[in-house]
Amino acid sequence: MAEKQYVVFKLGKEEYGIDIMNVREIGPYQESVKVPNTPEFIEGIINFRDKVIPIINLKRRFKLQDTGITNDTRIIIINLNEKQIGFVVDEASQTIRLDDNDIDPTPDIISTVDKRYITGVGKMGDNRLLILIDLERVLSDEEKDEIQNMEIKQ
Repeated sequence: MAEKQYVVFKLGKEEYGIDIMNVREIGPYQESVKVPNTPEFIEGIINFRDKVIPIINLKRRFKLQDTGITNDTRIIIINLNEKQIGFVVDEASQTIRLDDNDIDPTPDIISTVDKRYITGVGKMGDNRLLILIDLERVLSDEEKDEIQNMEIKQ
């Protein structure tokens, strides 16, 4: 029985999980610089540890109501094709371990597009479900190309 560790984060009241092996770092929210002619869900760019990285607002990407920035807002940094990308989430507060037995496949009700990045549903106890996603698959190939081309001259 395999066990994986997940970083739990919130978007609104819903909890999501991502494989901890995909997370480079979780940092506090910082204001980004807007970049013209980018998709609405790209919040902008920030200087993070002397690297300019694009920031994606996951609520906008998932078409959820944007409730603004709070003291709990975090940026989850991942590596995508050797480039770092940040994802804005409402809260990233814990890590959990799930056995394969605690993970159900993606329900059929989920649309084809969402199935691309929803890897399953984790069951934690009787009343708590965790939507497991792969942040590397949240973006389409065209969107990844667009972000790769956002190279800012430093």
